[in-house]
Amino acid sequence: MAREREGTGPRYLSQAISGAFRDATEGALLNRIIAGPIPKHLAIIMDGNRRFAADHGLLIEEGHLRGKDTLEELLNWCLEVGIRVLTVYALSTENLARPKEELATLMALFRDSFHEIAVDERVHRHHIRVRAIGDLAVLPEDVRTAIREAEKATETYTEYLYNIAIAYGGREEIVEAIRGLARDVAAGRLAPEAIDSDTVSRRLYTADLPDPDLVFRTSGEERISNFLLWQTAYSELYFADVMWPGLTKLDFLRAIRSFQTRQRRFGA
Repeated sequence: MAREREGTGPRYLSQAISGAFRDATEGALLNRIIAGPIPKHLAIIMDGNRRFAADHGLLIEEGHLRGKDTLEELLNWCLEVGIRVLTVYALSTENLARPKEELATLMALFRDSFHEIAVDERVHRHHIRVRAIGDLAVLPEDVRTAIREAEKATETYTEYLYNIAIAYGGREEIVEAIRGLARDVAAGRLAPEAIDSDTVSRRLYTADLPDPDLVFRTSGEERISNFLLWQTAYSELYFADVMWPGLTKLDFLRAIRSFQTRQRRFGA
């Protein structure tokens, strides 16, 4: 049987038609989204790197590298639709119990990524402020140095806010806030009766940020997993049955469109 020439034949034609249809669908959906209400703060639980690697016969390290590529694309998509605040769940406190070899790969990836952020032309062109939130003291010194470099390079920017939750745990964040309040009460600087939800919010890592409008999780799992527990009290939730490295722009746009079709009640 004659082999199809590159760029010709039924297989190529099918792929071309599929790609054109996908592009048209993305374009139409993007136009509808831009005309509607945009989440001011999007929080992402990036789940599925390891399962993606297993499903595609890749090493775990390669799954994490593919996940980093997806995050790079996600930032572009957020800029395109006008999402001003993005918080991504990069490493939980529970993840710190993973095998040493995997953690070493992740830490090197984080270190290099923060170094890249500090000189990223896109970050400076769009005036994106980058911050890490979490128990940063448990991270290796080279990672902390890279974080400080990225934060210093972007500290004056206010147009967009990009937060990376690393060595982060929602319960731990709340406990630390409670400890701070308890110390102030014990020292006579704060009356117990003066403590309300706003007081607690001001003690969190995200004190100067609006609460997330939308929490988006990949991998098909439908849980929050200790992420922004206080802040997501009234957030809309969206779960996608796709592993993080396999996330497409269309998947992202569908999540934003789903948010736009909901009537937010804030507990009412």
